[in-house]
Amino acid sequence: MEFLAACDQIGRAVGDAIADLKGTTAGGETIHMGADMTPTKRIDQAAEDCVVEFLDNHPLCSLLISEELGKRYFNGEEGTIFLDPIDGTYNAVMGIPFFALSIAYAVRGEVQQAYIRNLASGETFTAVKGKFARCDGRPVSVSSVKKLDESAMSVYGRKFDPTRVMQLGMKLRRWRLLGASALELCYIGCGRIDGFIDLRGTLRVTDAAAGMLVCTEAGGMVTDLNGDPIQFPNEVTIGRCLVATNGILHHKVIEYLR
Repeated sequence: MEFLAACDQIGRAVGDAIADLKGTTAGGETIHMGADMTPTKRIDQAAEDCVVEFLDNHPLCSLLISEELGKRYFNGEEGTIFLDPIDGTYNAVMGIPFFALSIAYAVRGEVQQAYIRNLASGETFTAVKGKFARCDGRPVSVSSVKKLDESAMSVYGRKFDPTRVMQLGMKLRRWRLLGASALELCYIGCGRIDGFIDLRGTLRVTDAAAGMLVCTEAGGMVTDLNGDPIQFPNEVTIGRCLVATNGILHHKVIEYLR
């Protein structure tokens, strides 16, 4: 089965599976601690179970890496799927319409295809390495903003030294913190924001793999805080910091962070 077509089926199934849990206390009930060492909510588990069931019947990969269960092997095609069943769980539980299913397909460590579906609106971002980035089937590209004082960026930080970001923050025109990193990376790709900076050190491969491909295939740039290529281990307990921009602003952002 073609990967993105399969993801469309998964996206619809996940949407149905969580329909009665969105914006509810029940959806936010903690079930257990996930493999990523954060609480798994009932809505997370319902979404993940739905994806695992699909892969049991349609083995698209040999290895699944997901935030809740960690690693699961399948007798499927070569390749690894990185899954975040609900990116933006807090938003999902609180009824804020900005949370997503994020699926990336990698071969020999390199992400080849990406699928991110906003589970509140149905808007869907897809990418194939070296070929395209799309939103609901239409090509997208990053913004042409060249000046920090004209830019809009999402900036995340928790328990960090604020001096690293304050000089940059004073230059930005708009700060946004939307609560779902996979979608925010896609929003750079379609020009809705100009950058996404995560200083928490908790961003995992399952959070970022699919959104990074959408961003870069649309003309954006993604690096670590020093401007070097970013590498994520195949392990949901290890997080990273990340800088993503429209490319034009990237070196300016890195200089301010330094």
